[in-house]
Amino acid sequence: MEIKRLHVGKTLSEVAIHNGTVYLAGQIAEDLTQNIEGQTREVLGHIDRLLAEAGSDKSRILMCQIYIADMKDFPGMNAVWNEWVADGNSPPRATVEAKLAKPEWLVEMVVTAAQK
Repeated sequence: MEIKRLHVGKTLSEVAIHNGTVYLAGQIAEDLTQNIEGQTREVLGHIDRLLAEAGSDKSRILMCQIYIADMKDFPGMNAVWNEWVADGNSPPRATVEAKLAKPEWLVEMVVTAAQK
């Protein structure tokens, strides 16, 4: 079976698609001056864009893994998530505190979704 990759770089691909399943690389904010709410909105925007490009959308998310630099930011991240998530389609999710690759990153999300 074919594996299709989108936005392929030296270190990683932003998207891999195999057998109708879409795998996104960890998504982070580019504007690191934002607080947790701003970074979360930006990350969710990246997820929306990449899923659309791969023939999917947020209602088709199978699993989301959320890495947050400090659990004190959990309520802010979760409030933005709850505004964004598709009604009736809240996916399985894990949220863990983690030391992210850059100290300015407050949140990183990894998504697996089904194509339409």
